[in-house]
Amino acid sequence: MSHPDASDELLVKLNGQTVPISRTGFDLLFDNSHRRGYADIRHAREDGFINWADLVAHARAADIPWTLFFAPVENIRSQVQRKTNLLLKGTSKQAFSMNSRHEVQLADVELIVKDLLRKQEHLKRLEPNMAKNQVVGCLGKPAKTKRTPVEDANILRSALGFTLDELHANGTKERAFEFLINCFEAHQLFVSRNQPGYMLQRVPQGIKFSGLAVKDNKIPYLFLASGDEGDFEPAGRKIFTMVLLAALVGYGTFAPVTFEDKTGNGAIKREYEVAGEVLMPRAELKKVSVPSLDAARQHATAYKVTPSAFVMRAWKLDLIDRETTDAWLAELERVYLQREKKPAQKAKPINAVMRYCGPEYFSRMVIQLGSGRLDVGEFRRSVCLNHLSTSEVRDLAATA
Repeated sequence: MSHPDASDELLVKLNGQTVPISRTGFDLLFDNSHRRGYADIRHAREDGFINWADLVAHARAADIPWTLFFAPVENIRSQVQRKTNLLLKGTSKQAFSMNSRHEVQLADVELIVKDLLRKQEHLKRLEPNMAKNQVVGCLGKPAKTKRTPVEDANILRSALGFTLDELHANGTKERAFEFLINCFEAHQLFVSRNQPGYMLQRVPQGIKFSGLAVKDNKIPYLFLASGDEGDFEPAGRKIFTMVLLAALVGYGTFAPVTFEDKTGNGAIKREYEVAGEVLMPRAELKKVSVPSLDAARQHATAYKVTPSAFVMRAWKLDLIDRETTDAWLAELERVYLQREKKPAQKAKPINAVMRYCGPEYFSRMVIQLGSGRLDVGEFRRSVCLNHLSTSEVRDLAATA
């Protein structure tokens, strides 16, 4: 066993005895796991000790071999880096590649992404003849393309199976959002929505994070992280997030990226421009007038985006100047912060499960259940994460 430097010690208590481990190693291991915010871990950092039973329990929950806490820091650092590399490169069934709007730490979403990976692999085993996804890589590589963003937006819109007239025919942004989910999933681009309490991990509050895409050449998953936290208008924001993530999938970009709402990040400038073009075409917007913030709000309603997204697009197309843009964005934020917050309605368990899985995945697995290729227990475990009762699942099988 490695003996840490006294200044780096954290004590493990067992039967009145203490054993020192490296505080640096402890931090490395738990900082890269979803358990880092738990009270036992926080108190250990503050007090300098942890009970053996608590250490082992949290290590097992985080899928960390407890013996690793007693290894040299260099070994711990190497193992953490290896795990991170596997997760980011998508080199095994247990690993994943993702892209995300806004900065998010791997540990914040690790269990969610692993679960979506398992769902991908499970469905592909049950449907071995599933066709290759036509959205993945349909735009080539951003650095190599000679097409304009307008041309790429047309390609992407076609690959996703909708026209602007069809999108705009939906009266509300909420209906437009559901319409787009149907379009995406009909083209094997599955959409998973954040459903706290129905996932293996809760996305920590306060994280500026809108969504990510989990790589697969047949059924990539888009995960929409937020309800309305940080959103000026939830449905419009989710629509833009979905299309931006689809643009990233179209370019085959599955490396972590960050995105800042009001300025845009150079790393995904092309994808962001294409997403804006998909929803708010340059040729159309050049014909509109935006004399006031109220006019911008009206245009945002028509184009099924948030007022802030429309304002940013109008500025990028030189319809308004930077000073006006900043003033309008500040006003939109002020109104948002002063809004009346309404408690979210509690969803029925079956609806929450379906939103998290994605309707297309859920319906396909129900078909497998009805055909007998998937038994009730496995459906409850892998599809529902045990949030539906045996009788509820049997009722689903009867309707398949």
